[in-house]
Amino acid sequence: MTVEELTRPVSRRVLGTETLLVLGLSLGKSAVYALVSIIAALSAAGPLSAQTAALNTSQSARPWLDLTRQLLGIFFALLPVLLAVHLLARDPGDPARTLGVDLRRPGSDLARGAGLAALIGLPGLALFWAAAQLGVNATLVPAGLPDLWWAVPVLILAAVQNAVLEEVIVVGYLVTRLRQLQWRFGAVIAASALLRGSYHLYQGFGAFLGNAVMGVVFSLFYLRTKRVMPLIVAHTLLDVFAFVGYSLLPKAWFSWL
Repeated sequence: MTVEELTRPVSRRVLGTETLLVLGLSLGKSAVYALVSIIAALSAAGPLSAQTAALNTSQSARPWLDLTRQLLGIFFALLPVLLAVHLLARDPGDPARTLGVDLRRPGSDLARGAGLAALIGLPGLALFWAAAQLGVNATLVPAGLPDLWWAVPVLILAAVQNAVLEEVIVVGYLVTRLRQLQWRFGAVIAASALLRGSYHLYQGFGAFLGNAVMGVVFSLFYLRTKRVMPLIVAHTLLDVFAFVGYSLLPKAWFSWL
């Protein structure tokens, strides 16, 4: 193999295959499982609203083993992110700058992230309430960890893990690759938004719609700013509020979920 062959541009076919593999190892796989889960829920006895979708559940009755499994799950869930960044490193430029996950603008990223969290979070609560009233969502349990000293730190780590995984893969990586594959602007946004909605289907149709709308907003933001970091901040804030809030506040406050 010659030097020219080693340095030649990657073909569209190779980029397309790479994208499918990255998604298949990460959130594309989650979307398939979520689809199976919603089909199972709809075909089970009783309405969808009578069933439960539980997040951050205990992995063992033994606290030390539960903590170990929680931390291992968080660690291994982030490996597809490292893979995506590694693959983007073949492109010209620094992949961290390509994705906008560097620390050049901490103040701006935090402010924009908080603004996005408010923009998405408040209407999202209203949508979840409406979905619950219509019976198109399962009953959501955001946190099911035992009342131990490590529960809140693990929930915060889980929120960060979700944010990094979803925003780097579904927005930064996927949007970048689809644009390189010469997909149209609208198709890129639709693909990212539908993927985000699809792996939340296990929670119900309201969750699918709410997350798809969030996907449209986040994709547009990234295409405009080329920065994923504010999206990670926003997503982390939303999940910390949901996970830790559910864990610490009276459960009666969340009966509408």
